[in-house]
Amino acid sequence: MSTDQEILDRLGALRAADLPVKGGRTMAYVYDSGLEGIEELASEAAARFAGVNGLDMTVFPSVVALENDIVARASRLLGGDESTAGTFTSGGTESCLLAVYTAREHARRTRGVLAPEIVLPDTAHAAFHKAAALFGLKPVVVPADPETYAVRAEDVAAALTENTALVVVSAPSYAHGVIDPVTEVAGEAARRGILCHVDACIGGWYLGHLRLSEDAPALPPFDLSVAGVTSLSVDLHKYGYAAKGASVLLFRDAELRRHGWFAHASWPGYPVVNATLQGTKSAAPLAAAWAVLERIGTEGYVDLSMRVHRAAVALTEGIRSVEGLRILGRPDSSLIAVAADEPGIDPFVVADEMRGRGWYLQPQPAFAGSPANLHLTVTAAVAGEETVRQLLVDLATAVRAARELGPVDIDPELVAAAGLLDPDTLTPEEAALALSLAGVGEGGELPERMAPVLAVLQVLPPKLTERLLPELIGRLYT
Repeated sequence: MSTDQEILDRLGALRAADLPVKGGRTMAYVYDSGLEGIEELASEAAARFAGVNGLDMTVFPSVVALENDIVARASRLLGGDESTAGTFTSGGTESCLLAVYTAREHARRTRGVLAPEIVLPDTAHAAFHKAAALFGLKPVVVPADPETYAVRAEDVAAALTENTALVVVSAPSYAHGVIDPVTEVAGEAARRGILCHVDACIGGWYLGHLRLSEDAPALPPFDLSVAGVTSLSVDLHKYGYAAKGASVLLFRDAELRRHGWFAHASWPGYPVVNATLQGTKSAAPLAAAWAVLERIGTEGYVDLSMRVHRAAVALTEGIRSVEGLRILGRPDSSLIAVAADEPGIDPFVVADEMRGRGWYLQPQPAFAGSPANLHLTVTAAVAGEETVRQLLVDLATAVRAARELGPVDIDPELVAAAGLLDPDTLTPEEAALALSLAGVGEGGELPERMAPVLAVLQVLPPKLTERLLPELIGRLYT
């Protein structure tokens, strides 16, 4: 039997290989407020509720009290009223899944739709495609404007049919940080009797508090106060700076939310009723989120949001001054997409160079009208003047290095051969061959520099890439 210290030492050794989650240098996946004591408070709150099961709120009424408090806070911030209903979920993906499931059931029950469709921009989060696959909806994808990266309301309107169960818009889109025309899209959806969901998972808490500042920039309307918006998702483990596993799904009213409940009494066990995809679920993330929201408070979030806004503006201006780079679109939020402005610079090589300098900028492959780029999520931990300055200095240095190294060289004949593979009949041997072209080892070992892997995956047909990605990740677990 291992001692407590041996167990903790082993965990520490495993964590040593991870990217840092504090300090602002990992500009994706993690959100750091930079405030002292927040993580310790969340951990203590989670520990007190670790054994509480959110499955049965009649046995654990504390779950109802905390959830009602959090939902009410989110509703007040994001345009809700006394009719607004909501659910605490495990994250943005679950919130989006539940929004789609509710819309499917609503369309079936109220309009008799048996072949439901979901209309969404090509910039919408992958979670909606996951929801469509799980719940049997047909995705109808509308291309975003290639200059602004926002969807055009008239294009969405043209895609609506009698089978449309839900329209999705983003506030903002993850890839480019752009807010879609929520007012126009939601208005058209309402005119057709169709539900409209706003994906504000990454931006809702930030934008909602930002606009409360006296110095706030002008922001387009995007929340439940917009006529026609029927649901909205917002994550608390992003710009709420809560521990992972915390999101809220808001509905226009309880009548709409009713279509998303699962209830079952046709078995010999206890009556089951769930508002989420999970049955048994720990109340620890709920308690941790509640504690952090209470600790930071509205004024604290307004201050953090303004700090992020100023840092994002400074970074945008600084990046535009770096020769060879450009910003995609006109970001409305704290997310910045940085592309190359000359053919000799490969964004994936820049990402590798930045990682060698202690920064993680998330590579985003080219898709449709969006070129290969680097995604920066600006959090409060990045907002220090020295951190912004150092990031810009290192980025300029990385660009110069990438220019000297040149883009990743891919053998076109090998890519052409790989492109002939059929994703539907791909054998393990063929998958291994295709991955080896990208520099992936036989046991799934990833190369130190990821630019070659990303470059190959980017030029393959999307369906083949989607088939290879599980093969790639699956090798990590063998």
